[in-house]
Amino acid sequence: MFSALDIAASGIQAQQTSVDVVSNNLANVSTTGYKREFAQFSDLLYQNLTRVGTTSSDTGTIIPSGIQLGLGTQLKSISRDLSQGIPQSTAAPLDLAVSGLGYFQITLPNGSTAYTRDGTFQVSPTGEIVTADGYPLTPNITIPQDAISVSINTSGVVEATIPAQIDPSTLGQIQLASFINPNGLQATGSNLLLETQASGAPVTGTPGIDQFGTIQQGFLETSNVNPVTEITSLITAQRAYEMNTKVLTAQDQMMQTLNQVG
Repeated sequence: MFSALDIAASGIQAQQTSVDVVSNNLANVSTTGYKREFAQFSDLLYQNLTRVGTTSSDTGTIIPSGIQLGLGTQLKSISRDLSQGIPQSTAAPLDLAVSGLGYFQITLPNGSTAYTRDGTFQVSPTGEIVTADGYPLTPNITIPQDAISVSINTSGVVEATIPAQIDPSTLGQIQLASFINPNGLQATGSNLLLETQASGAPVTGTPGIDQFGTIQQGFLETSNVNPVTEITSLITAQRAYEMNTKVLTAQDQMMQTLNQVG
């Protein structure tokens, strides 16, 4: 009798999760390097009132379909859409975008390494290339105080023009990291991701070599959230939510009718 209530409740919870995911995507529509998320669901266990494939007579006739009653839905996973965001020109010399596969490596205060697609870098008081939170890029690269300009080529080689020097000075080489399962990375906020057992160990390499993407100086990768798609998903979730609440109302009315009969 209460199955419909439980099933509808699971549907309501599932659609609420969908709305939460869409809301987070829309909130990050302008977040540099953000990858949209999407919820995936699976059906719950089934009650086998008449098991399929069992015999229905002494002569061995087989029940072709049986009677199975589903018990609703459940959240299966929340995955990321890892498609490339559109590079946007900023003209800032330390704004970097990865065109293709790879993450920038960032050293956290506790010594561990985080990973990001957000290439909004700045210079620390000591000349290090750091994130907006002051976390240094890995490998560490320091820009001399008397540098006139900094150039970074597609392979990640960082060079600076120094007064009284004819040729630019090479300051370092940016290395990128990739993972066999990037969806297994743990998001921690501030556009940073952490390695987990699900992601596998990082593989590092030079931009533009093997499978790694190239570096674009003076660009930032925009969020890959499509507002139109998200609004469509939001409307779909809202309507499904309303339909499940109608199931609750109908089941409640049926129970009231049954009580009156009793």
